[in-house]
Amino acid sequence: MKQYTDTGKKDTRSGFGAGLTELGKTNPNVVALCADLTGSLKMNDFKDNHPERFFQVGIAEANMIGLAAGLTIGGKIPFTGTFANFSTGRVYDQIRQSVAYSHKNVKICASHAGLTLGEDGATHQILEDIGLMKMLPGMTVINPCDYNQTKAATIAIAEHHGPVYLRFGRPSVPNFTPADEPFIIGKAITLTQGQDVTIVATGHLVWEALEAAKTLNEEGISAEVINMHTIKPLDTETLLESVRKTGCVVTAEEHNYLGGLGESVARELSLTDPTPQEFVATQDTFGESGTPAQLMEKYGLNAAAIVAKAKKVIARKA
Repeated sequence: MKQYTDTGKKDTRSGFGAGLTELGKTNPNVVALCADLTGSLKMNDFKDNHPERFFQVGIAEANMIGLAAGLTIGGKIPFTGTFANFSTGRVYDQIRQSVAYSHKNVKICASHAGLTLGEDGATHQILEDIGLMKMLPGMTVINPCDYNQTKAATIAIAEHHGPVYLRFGRPSVPNFTPADEPFIIGKAITLTQGQDVTIVATGHLVWEALEAAKTLNEEGISAEVINMHTIKPLDTETLLESVRKTGCVVTAEEHNYLGGLGESVARELSLTDPTPQEFVATQDTFGESGTPAQLMEKYGLNAAAIVAKAKKVIARKA
């Protein structure tokens, strides 16, 4: 079984900031807009080096989306930045009408997503954003797993024409993907090969899936781990190739089981190759205040939960 090493914990929002810094140097059409959270989104370097291409709109997220849509008409590539809750729920009407319906080339970059926002509590811990965004026609939805992949994804979406939702987080998490690994939108990455169960994970749960696979391997269970960093468009080819080999699947995400990665996987399997599936996700609930580790354990979003669901789904195989 291939082993992955944590090269040092980093927050994925800093990966976004690093990617934006790189784009500032290489792509003069990239502009950035922020809703009074420049430091939290790690956009300071871009702002300091390219003040003429940075727009601080204040706590006016709806206006930010409208401005971004307008900037695309002149050939600019706007990256908007605020917390995931404010990037989606607060401005859904503006995204739907001004960005998605018009297929504007806006990159909606959302930090502090999911339970791992932590102590700010349920009002800020959006767990519905992937569902909101993936249901919009033409919207690409990306949820990278670590610092390196978030940086690579940030750079990659500048070359993709059309609206993108890029989701990342606040806490420092293991950084384990290669710094030079190309990011291909819509192409999942198989991290470990396995025969007994497929684990399809996204975002912060990818590392937990790898930890779960190690535990399962010690118990004689061979798990295949797939990093499904792009939720829309879903890499159905990689998914189906794996589950046809293993005969069962666990999906793992820091999101409500309604509307997220697991639901997209279930839909594809129901249409093409019905397969036993178990979900590691929040169970149609809001979050609460606590440390990220406390919340991930309480809501069953960790390696132990993935191990338990893997054993359960294996037992369901015909």
